[in-house]
Amino acid sequence: MKLLRRVTNLPSELRSGAVAIGNFDGVHLGHARIVARTIKKARELGGAALAFTFDPHPVRILRPAEAPPPLTWTDRKAELLAALGIDAVIAYPTDEELLSLSPEEFFERIVRTQLDARAMVEGPNFYFGHDRRGTIEVLGQLTGAAGISLDVVEPLIAGGEIVSSSRVRRLLGEGRVDEARSLLTEPYRIRGMVVHGAGRGVKLGFGTANLDAIDTLLPGPGVYAGRGFVDNTRWPAAVNIGPNPTFDEHSLKVEIHLVGWNGAPLYGQPLEVDFLGRLRNIQRFAGLNELKTQLHKDITATRSAFDEFERSGE
Repeated sequence: MKLLRRVTNLPSELRSGAVAIGNFDGVHLGHARIVARTIKKARELGGAALAFTFDPHPVRILRPAEAPPPLTWTDRKAELLAALGIDAVIAYPTDEELLSLSPEEFFERIVRTQLDARAMVEGPNFYFGHDRRGTIEVLGQLTGAAGISLDVVEPLIAGGEIVSSSRVRRLLGEGRVDEARSLLTEPYRIRGMVVHGAGRGVKLGFGTANLDAIDTLLPGPGVYAGRGFVDNTRWPAAVNIGPNPTFDEHSLKVEIHLVGWNGAPLYGQPLEVDFLGRLRNIQRFAGLNELKTQLHKDITATRSAFDEFERSGE
């Protein structure tokens, strides 16, 4: 799978295929349905299947105060799309010039000239061009006139509600990572840099990696079972998001305990963590013994969730 940042001089093997344009934030099951149809169309045409996305999300430029925190960073998004079988991901740099293009200009410049697409696959709520004036109806007119096929994929319904990035974002914000995971193609993942903390975890026998500079949505406060990645090795990870009321600390922290890890501290290194399930709420403990007892329970539950997930082969 190729990750490209521009479409000028696009390699010939990536032209004249099928393309899906969208933000693909989180890469959920609804996106997977669109990708599957794009791959099918591309194979029928004997061309490549492309996912064309924007970096950053247009709202971050147009209305930064209203921009929701992203669910995925660009490289992770490309990994998830590649896992679905897409041939190339184009993360097009979003700037004022791009956003000023009319629907007709965007279609002519990007779809016809630079991609030379022969098929497009979109959802019914697709918008493009300046002020989102390009609707799926407008796209239908443009593709029809250009002799490009257009497949409109209906939204996926799960639990009586459309699967969408905003729905996933809401569930994560409420700490309902299990439900969010059921709507995503892979468990929800965050990344951050390991920084120095108070050092209290080591003294208690439960050393933690404190994460900072997290650039995607953080799940709501709670204790979670997860999976951490260090040098391409997977570790059970007990994740604590929130304050530490037992020690009268009220600032939000993200602390990761890698179960079984006995290597050197990871200060200054990046760390990625998947969320496999929620264990409990943040709570105040009467003393250190009660806290330690609960931490042992959290670690046991984390190991169990990790082992179950690994056995499942998801």
